[in-house]
Amino acid sequence: MMSRIVLMGECMAELLQLETGLLQQSFAGDVFNTAVYLKRAFPQLDTCLLTAVGQDSLSDSMVDFFAQENIDTQFICRSPDKIPGLYWIKTDAQGERSFTYWRNDSAARQVLRLLTTTHIEKIAQAEYFFFSGISLAVIPAADRDLLWLLLARLKEAGVKIVFDPNYRSRLWGNPEEAKVNFDQAFGFSDLLLPGVDDFMQLYGLNTIESINDFLSKYSVSEVVVKNGPEELCLLREGKIHRYAITPVSNVVDTTSAGDSFNGVYLGAKMAGIAGERALALAAKSAAVVIQHRGAIIPAPIFQEFWTEALIS
Repeated sequence: MMSRIVLMGECMAELLQLETGLLQQSFAGDVFNTAVYLKRAFPQLDTCLLTAVGQDSLSDSMVDFFAQENIDTQFICRSPDKIPGLYWIKTDAQGERSFTYWRNDSAARQVLRLLTTTHIEKIAQAEYFFFSGISLAVIPAADRDLLWLLLARLKEAGVKIVFDPNYRSRLWGNPEEAKVNFDQAFGFSDLLLPGVDDFMQLYGLNTIESINDFLSKYSVSEVVVKNGPEELCLLREGKIHRYAITPVSNVVDTTSAGDSFNGVYLGAKMAGIAGERALALAAKSAAVVIQHRGAIIPAPIFQEFWTEALIS
């Protein structure tokens, strides 16, 4: 039986503005991007997406896209009356992104209401369950107790909980709402995959030492802190381990940098690759992704890189 990970989040239709002014349509979303890169790097792992889509043709195309990426779709719920969200993205000369969203009434927001008992029983057989601060933010406040109940059930079953805070202020009513919900998420988590920016924006913490102190009150076994081109830090048992990374000089599009890192790092752990090697593979993957446009880079480009990365 393949080792299983379930990743909960929203996938949206992506409109990428090209240099010609034309729009290129694809599908993306932080958790979906993570699932894609995990599965591309480690095809032997059962990579399941937990989300909700509609009954419309765009939803059908989205689910077909999941299948093309070999993502397990058994936990894709169908909303009877909602459709997927949409976003438009533009990148500047430095590869930095600007977004416009249409997602306030998307099907993915209903995902917890659409879960069945059978779904939950099968999810509880996974090795890992991954979600992000974006996954958490788009769930209506009235439904978040359903998530905490689900996580409690999964923890009881021995599933390892992974959380990437991925804080986006525009998705929250105010910072206090985010802090209350992040506190709950941190409390359930076995592994955290934050960026320094998450703690800087929400808590005013801008050093690894202050982040380590802040997280000491939670029972998190492992924290990997991403700090852009600066370094990676692994926090374990109160100790800080620092790893230098090689900055990329040709940054085209930073979309999905953290998502690709998360996917490869989680896949490596599940495949028995640990420590510095797992971090190095994840960092190299992110470096390749940000040298191409769009959240999901062409599969042949990634596979060519990955084949070389595994033997280097």
